[in-house]
Amino acid sequence: DAAGVVASSQHPKFNAGDQVLVTGYDLGSNSDGGYSEFIRVAAEWAVALPENLSLRESMVLGTAGFTAAIGVQQLLQNELTPDKGDVVVSGATGGVGSYAVSLLAKLGFSVAASTGKSDANDYLSQLGASRIIDRSELDDQSGKPLLNVKWAGAIDTVGGNTLATIVKATAPHGAVAACGVVGGSELPLTVYPFILRGVRLIGLDSANWPRNQRLQIWKKLANEWKISDLESIAHSIRLEQLDEYIAKILKGEIRGRVLVDLQT
Repeated sequence: DAAGVVASSQHPKFNAGDQVLVTGYDLGSNSDGGYSEFIRVAAEWAVALPENLSLRESMVLGTAGFTAAIGVQQLLQNELTPDKGDVVVSGATGGVGSYAVSLLAKLGFSVAASTGKSDANDYLSQLGASRIIDRSELDDQSGKPLLNVKWAGAIDTVGGNTLATIVKATAPHGAVAACGVVGGSELPLTVYPFILRGVRLIGLDSANWPRNQRLQIWKKLANEWKISDLESIAHSIRLEQLDEYIAKILKGEIRGRVLVDLQT
């Protein structure tokens, strides 16, 4: 992820001095990413910074906030409403999970936040979780093709058996938005949740999300979906601290977002 000011542009959409943000596409993969002071990107990757959102706020959100937002949008488009029951969020202390909990709560949903961190209850409650559940509740080992209904919908950031357990316990015609793989890439499911309950499983390809929808989501995040206390989900580090914090992320020791400030 990167946000900053255009130094020069060869595209008529942007001019020197414009504030822009970039998430997804090939940024940081085969092209320089946000740890560089200057980057060159395709104009189609850049999003003009929406009104009511600062450059810092856009990066506090970043890919994590954007992915959570498109997940929420997909649930809403599949007619999920707060009166239908609890929505479960797996990996709730991570970046996507934290924003999903906060945004769903802002929209009036009752959110069950799943975590394996015993000290995360206060953090998740402050984000708006109605209740906190241990991640073991989303790790069914029975082998049953269907489970008792628990959730009206879900945003899963874990994958693997966690996602399978969620799908098997989702209400008829409920929707599950999935974006994670840390729990494994295999999905031990039968077709029964889909053909007997009409459960919808929606993949979130945030890196290549259609541009017109991408612009709409960022506008929402700057306005009616803006989270009031963004800073509670992120903290800043210096570039030289990056290796230390990457190691912490891999050990599951980080909550929310880590913002690398190149100005410090």
